[in-house]
Amino acid sequence: MIRCLVIDDEELARTLLSNYISRLPHVELAGTCRNPPEAMAYLHQDQVDLLLLDIQMPELSGTEFLRSLSQRPLVIFTTAYPDYALEGYELDVVDYLLKPFSFERFVQAIQKATERLKLKSTTVSDQDIILVKSEHRLHRLKLDDILFIEGMREYVAFHTRTCGKILSLLSLKQLEEELPAQDFIRVHKSYIVAIKGIKALEGNQLMVEGGKLPIGATFREEVIKRCFG
Repeated sequence: MIRCLVIDDEELARTLLSNYISRLPHVELAGTCRNPPEAMAYLHQDQVDLLLLDIQMPELSGTEFLRSLSQRPLVIFTTAYPDYALEGYELDVVDYLLKPFSFERFVQAIQKATERLKLKSTTVSDQDIILVKSEHRLHRLKLDDILFIEGMREYVAFHTRTCGKILSLLSLKQLEEELPAQDFIRVHKSYIVAIKGIKALEGNQLMVEGGKLPIGATFREEVIKRCFG
């Protein structure tokens, strides 16, 4: 069961989404909110799996609200404005529904959220294994086998010792939160690296098992502190 919170300042939109949700047996409407402050108050009291979030709202926009959350549920943007698609990608939202959208399109977005939740619940099955879905297969990767992970737009590539390169529909942000911090570190906007495979730092290049990777300026201090301190 996916618990959804609808956040939209338009009553008609809230009613439509509530109706769509009621037609899906595996989706539950946790509540509806007219604005982000109401949603903040709700989330302080209860947890949900998914936000159906409008963007253009008074007081606080949907994107501003989302950036303010320290712990984010999955998010589907529901908006009449196409201009925020890139920002939605940067915020790692599940989908971007452009109003008016059909029930069929809504179901497609919910299915994406369902797959993301399934993957999230099984991503790290124990301390040694990560389950990675790739091309209709579910791979059991040993954490020790991962050299580094490369972000490639909507995909990531796991570079491994024994399995080569495995592509999966994930985000680096999601993996950064779920992989054990004592074993992996973000070194660039496009790379997460296995700490034990880091060999040297030379200028803006990080020597790792498997090759050379760039190190981002915003990550440099933390990398030096944790890996060379």
